[in-house]
Amino acid sequence: MNLFSRLKHIGTANKSSGTLPVTVAVVAQNQEASLESAEVYKVIKEEKLPAHSQNIEQAALSVEMVKEENFAADGADEEMLGAGTADEKLTERRDEVKFIKGDQQNGDAKIDIGNLNGKPAFTGMSKEELMKYANDPFWVRLRWVFFVSFWVIWVGMLVGAIMIIIGAPKCAAPEPLPWYKRGLHAKFGSVADAKPQDLQAAQKLFASGAIYELPAAQTYDVKKADVEAQIKQLVDFYKSSDVKIVLDLTPNYVTNNSQLFIDALANADSRAAFVWVDAGSELPNNWKKVGGNSSAWIKQENSYVLSQFEEGNYDLKMNSTLVRKEFGDVLRHLLGLGVHGFRLKNTKFYLVNDNLADEEISHTTTQLNMVDYGFYTHTQTTFQNGLGDVLYDYLGMVKNVSADAFLSVAEDIIRPEAYVLSQSGGALGIDLPMYGEFVRTLSSSKTNKKLQQQLQQTLMDTGNTSWLQWNFGDVYVDTTSHPSALALFMSLLPGVPVVPVDSIEYVNVKEETYSQIQQMRLSPSYMHGELNIFEANQLIAYSRQRIKSGSPGYFVIFNPTDSPQLSNFTAANNLPEKMTVSYFSENFNDGNATNILYSSKVDLNELKVSPHSTIVFTYVPVKSE
Repeated sequence: MNLFSRLKHIGTANKSSGTLPVTVAVVAQNQEASLESAEVYKVIKEEKLPAHSQNIEQAALSVEMVKEENFAADGADEEMLGAGTADEKLTERRDEVKFIKGDQQNGDAKIDIGNLNGKPAFTGMSKEELMKYANDPFWVRLRWVFFVSFWVIWVGMLVGAIMIIIGAPKCAAPEPLPWYKRGLHAKFGSVADAKPQDLQAAQKLFASGAIYELPAAQTYDVKKADVEAQIKQLVDFYKSSDVKIVLDLTPNYVTNNSQLFIDALANADSRAAFVWVDAGSELPNNWKKVGGNSSAWIKQENSYVLSQFEEGNYDLKMNSTLVRKEFGDVLRHLLGLGVHGFRLKNTKFYLVNDNLADEEISHTTTQLNMVDYGFYTHTQTTFQNGLGDVLYDYLGMVKNVSADAFLSVAEDIIRPEAYVLSQSGGALGIDLPMYGEFVRTLSSSKTNKKLQQQLQQTLMDTGNTSWLQWNFGDVYVDTTSHPSALALFMSLLPGVPVVPVDSIEYVNVKEETYSQIQQMRLSPSYMHGELNIFEANQLIAYSRQRIKSGSPGYFVIFNPTDSPQLSNFTAANNLPEKMTVSYFSENFNDGNATNILYSSKVDLNELKVSPHSTIVFTYVPVKSE
């Protein structure tokens, strides 16, 4: 049965309409064709059937068929069935075929094969359908709800954004330095020698702290009535001012009259606070008294107790639980009395080697006898591992009572690496370390050392972030530099000047100079500025400036030589050529051909710095491109 006979048969069965999936390949059956030759026909064009056709067979003549000589020659099969195998093509597409009844007289029928290109037809609503809902009350209300909601949300977001901008906290300015880092510290004598006039001496320096020494024998007796009364009286002397009391303590040994030693004699368990060795008649090792030539061991019945200092004093193990509790009580009690800071003495002796090994001979001392203290290296009794952790433990006790208090040292730490915390990445276990020979070198009239290199090394050895104590007591009395020049130069370095009231730096420097120093130390550029050190023409200089800040920077120049030196720092250091004079040492204009005036503009390329003097400039940093 050929194709048109089938269509006629189907059309007769259901002339109204019918659907069939296009899953049947239309192939012309040719009985006479050879079985070996496969022929495929493709519909090229569908013409309108003639109006007066006599039968369906005559109407079919209007459809042209093209015989495909080669099945895959032009890819027509792929266009009709899509990619893939024949089975896949037949199962993937299910297009609808409709037969629509045509002319009843001639039996014509129209064939609708759906969407041949595989894309779905647009099925949206027409304009007439949409207009039905234009004035529908439900849809009108819904549109108004959406419209109002949109603007309410938009206005709410705008108001919220404005409130966030207004209410957001401003970028907080850097906090000022704590009191013990801001101002200078005035150094006095013993607590017992304190007097009301000391306040005036501290105020001349505009000091933040007043340092007094508590005798070593009284360190663990602060709860006794007489000692406590002295400390209270000292605090009362400064109650009317902002000057805070700092005490120098010596906690690493006690006398034989102390309660700790009495308890150790009575109870063996209490001997853990001391370096107490059960031994026979032989000394435990060759350790010597500090600065002496006798043994550091004192015999107690059938044992020996370490006594490195004066007779009748016994060394404590500062990492002992008993000592930790006892000294912690001392610190807390003093804080309760009104003390705000502590400087500890003899810190390098706080720990000893538990192995009690003999000291090795020092190869740098050839003129000393074997009985002398300096003949040995003292690697067993000083700077032991864990020293920084022990000090940090006591620092924590102080901070737990008062975050405003501090704990430091009263002497040069000599070996900063011994004071580093074991798990800190290089931080020291104390506040305000004291280290280095820079003050002595700066004030010396005979030195060949490079000041720039020594200052950089001093800061590097202490971690570059430490706020050092600059001991003005190290200034030589016979220095050729004016004391005000040294005071100006040292006071604007990162650190705290400690000024003994009996030193040349106190006696020969005017109050006006220290007043100016205090004002500059309170500026943001000093408290939070970066330090850069320069050297040129035998002059040493440094700058203090804040990055990305409107605060002017400070530029400080010191001339350590005996002749005027031309300043030429600007060319190589990206500094402005002209700066404003802020202050200068009291001797700067002595013998200077051109007097310098305060607040005047000076060209640094033409400036000559007077011998042994200091000048301070303010400047706006040059923006680097």
